[in-house]
Parts: sequence; C-alpha cells; structure tokens
Amino acid sequence: MATWIPESASRNALTTFGLGRTGVLAAIAREPVALAGLLMVVAYAAIALGVGFLPLRDPLQISSDRLAAPTAAFPFGTDALVRDLFSRVLFGARLSMQVAVFSVAAATLVGSVLGLVSGYLGGIADLVIGRVMDVFFAFPAILLALGIVAALGPDPKNVIIAIAVVYTPIFMRVVRGPVLALKARDFVEAARAIGATQARIVVRHIVPNLLSTLIVQVSLALSWAVLTEGALSFLGLSAQPPAPSWGVMLNEGRQYLEFATHLAVFPGLAIMVAVLGFNLLGDGLRDALDPQRR
Repeated sequence: MATWIPESASRNALTTFGLGRTGVLAAIAREPVALAGLLMVVAYAAIALGVGFLPLRDPLQISSDRLAAPTAAFPFGTDALVRDLFSRVLFGARLSMQVAVFSVAAATLVGSVLGLVSGYLGGIADLVIGRVMDVFFAFPAILLALGIVAALGPDPKNVIIAIAVVYTPIFMRVVRGPVLALKARDFVEAARAIGATQARIVVRHIVPNLLSTLIVQVSLALSWAVLTEGALSFLGLSAQPPAPSWGVMLNEGRQYLEFATHLAVFPGLAIMVAVLGFNLLGDGLRDALDPQRR
C-alpha cells in the first residue's frame, strides 16, 4: 500500500498533461479565454517559425513610393526608407519569439532548480538563495533589465540574458512555495518510508506536481518578455536598425504619427496581439488547471 500512494500521486499529476478527459487540451477546450489565447499564440508562433518560407519581400529591400498608405501591393504600407512594412512586421515576429523563448527557458530552468533546492533542502541553502533573490527583487523589473542591457551593450543576445536574470527570482519563488507544501505531503513521506532517494523523490513526486504551476507562469512570462524586448528595442538597446524589430519600427514611426500613422499602428498591434495571446492563455490555463474547477 505504501508503494502505491506515491506512484499514484505522481501519475495523477502527469496525466493532467495528457490528451484525455482531464488533460490540458481538453481543459483548454472548455475555457473560451484559454482557447482564444492558444489560437493567438499558435498564429504568432507559426508566423515566427515560417516567415522565412512565405513569399514576402525582403524586409530590407528598398522599393518605391515613400510612406505609402496600405494598398493591395503593400498591405501595411511602406516606411520612410520605402521598405515593405508588412514584410518587416512579420519578420519582426521571429526576433521577438527568439528573445522571448530563449530568455524564459533560461529563467525557467535556473529559477526552478533554485526553487527546488531552496524549498526541499531548506536551512542554509534556503536562506542564502532567498537573500540573493531578494537583491534582484529590490529593483523594478524593467529598470533592472534596462540596466543589464545598458551595461552589456545593445544586442538581442544581451536582452535574452537580461530578461532571464530578471525572471529567474520570480520562477524561484513560484517553485519554492509549492515545494515547501509538497515535501510534507503523505505521498512524499510514503516514498521516504520505502527508501526512495532524495533525487527520486524530487524527480518522480515533486516535479510532476509543479508542472501546472510552471506552465501558467511560463505563458505569462512570455508575454512580459515580448513586451520587454519591444521596449528595449524602442530605446535602442536591442536590435539595431535596419533590423526588422517591432520596437525599432515603433521608434522609427513615432516621428511620422501625424501623417503616416500606419508606421506605428501595425507594429504596435503586433506587440499587442502577441502579449494579449500569452496573457489570455496564461489566465485560461490557470482556470483550466485549477483542481477545484475540474
């Protein structure tokens, strides 16, 4: 009986992410907000991954008719350097996705490991990790990211580092809390009683029960990463002109707002759709994965 308790608890946590009646996809299908967010995120990811295969103009190619309004030939119009804005906006999705995915993946990995160590071991490890993370929490997130990029230099790779550093403490806190509760649960105590090693307990019985929390946090972190990359690009601290970056396009278009509003409207809408999609998906997943609602 003691053996069955921890194994069943782990299986129940893992089956939450299957395709069955209680799986994530089924839960999302029952949540209109999550479904809308998922569709927007899938569209954003599809454009980011497949833009190189689409029959688009070169985003750096100079054509004709400067600051042209949207037409059939140029759906989003042209910019001040007579480049196709539609092509530039779509190619901007790729850079935005790269920065968001790599930065959040790094923050998730490092923050989760620190949270597991801090919450499960406790003691001096918890104290040291907690105090170090408090130093990062002392600074507003966007100002800390801006300071890191300013120190390292304007480059998308440095933006990835900055966002990862800023979000690592958040993932650490998100993981540490549930670990403190989980390590005192009956199925974990049963695993210890039958002689399971500490590593096996963490991998087989703690981590599976953290997945739902991490999935929600990752989706919300991705939205913030997209917004931060756009803000840093706007300030000239990420991709540099003539790179097709949404923030760069917003910065270039702000001086033409009075007579060429499309230069800022379309990049702004692209950022809004990406951020809104991740936020809706995160909110919907939070409701869909809530055990009290299933």
